[in-house]
Amino acid sequence: MEGVHEGQRGLLRRTGVPRRRVQGRQGQRGPGVREGSPPAGVPRVTTGRRLPDFPWDSLADHAAKARTHPGGVVDLSIGTPVDPVPDLVREALASVSDEPGYPTTHGTPALREAVVGSMARRYGVDGLDPAAVLPTIGSKELVAWLPTLLDLGPGDVVAIPALAYPTYEVGARLAGATPVRLADGEPAPAGTRLVWLNSPSNPTGRVQSAAALAQAVADARAVGAVVASDECYLALSWTATPVSVLRPEVSGGSPDGVLAVHSLSKSSSLAGYRAGFVTGDPALVASLLEVRKHAGMIVPRPVQAAMAAALSDDAHVAAQRSRYEARRAVLLPALEAAGFTVDHSEAGLYLWSTRGESAWDTVAWLADRGVLVAPGTFYGPTGDRHVRIALTASDERVAAAVDRLTA
Repeated sequence: MEGVHEGQRGLLRRTGVPRRRVQGRQGQRGPGVREGSPPAGVPRVTTGRRLPDFPWDSLADHAAKARTHPGGVVDLSIGTPVDPVPDLVREALASVSDEPGYPTTHGTPALREAVVGSMARRYGVDGLDPAAVLPTIGSKELVAWLPTLLDLGPGDVVAIPALAYPTYEVGARLAGATPVRLADGEPAPAGTRLVWLNSPSNPTGRVQSAAALAQAVADARAVGAVVASDECYLALSWTATPVSVLRPEVSGGSPDGVLAVHSLSKSSSLAGYRAGFVTGDPALVASLLEVRKHAGMIVPRPVQAAMAAALSDDAHVAAQRSRYEARRAVLLPALEAAGFTVDHSEAGLYLWSTRGESAWDTVAWLADRGVLVAPGTFYGPTGDRHVRIALTASDERVAAAVDRLTA
């Protein structure tokens, strides 16, 4: 525990099987929260009352409109991979498909060593302790449950970017904590117990400098907050080079109070496998491991083998990056030719685009052309004049979108 800041030490003392909280949560509601009571005699499930409606449900009418296009819909609304799973990963998955026993929550030694090796080769993060690596069932479940796993609750603040992956807010609300959106460079307020960083950003593709990330880490440590850095798009750089929060120029040479969250969904096309991991502060990872053992949050053994294979091979990551780069190279100029401005989008899988109008007007304009995108309002109020356009469609579908934009 040496070197852990006082507020973070308090979190570690509290982290364990989360205590039950019943009172004091129901009044914390965000926009779009469902109302209404169940019939008399039906047990009440109140968790949903703390959560916003699932954003993509509101796209249903626009999706229906886009599907009426004679050439079929081009769905660029969700960043789901469409390219084949690498053969070496599929072979690794099959190689242990006959193992009937329970897997280990901590992951196999081979998997944890593969994570350490990949972080050093790909991102220049040296000296990670394999014991401070924990596989997760994709990254989304960790994002959603990290505040709960850290035993946050009413009165605690979770700081998230002004434009952010919706699950950061959902995770805070599931725990009964209060999400607070921070503008770029804005320090976390008193009472903050968890700070989410995300570079490259989803949805904007913005890359923060090492100096900016280092300041964010210092600000979080000053109020005793844990830093969780969502680094799912770190391998997909275009015009700027992102850095991990675990690089010494960002962390100050110490992982204390810092977690890096990674996913293989995008870089290795493994969204269907649900493959991710978290690493960083050994004490925090050990605390997460203990709770996850109790909760049965275990990555299946075949997926662990597949992850180890993917993390040990960089060639397929480079090949996948090239596919996305080629799609970006044709889609971005087509958007600009159609009158869009593409902001940021320096890395990652999205083009953060605007026509200078309401995001929903742009969604409708594109749906009329058979192209489905996500409005920026899904990611925060300041996204109300942008849309997020994904690169995760086949070459043929991207070409169809380009034809429609330039017709």
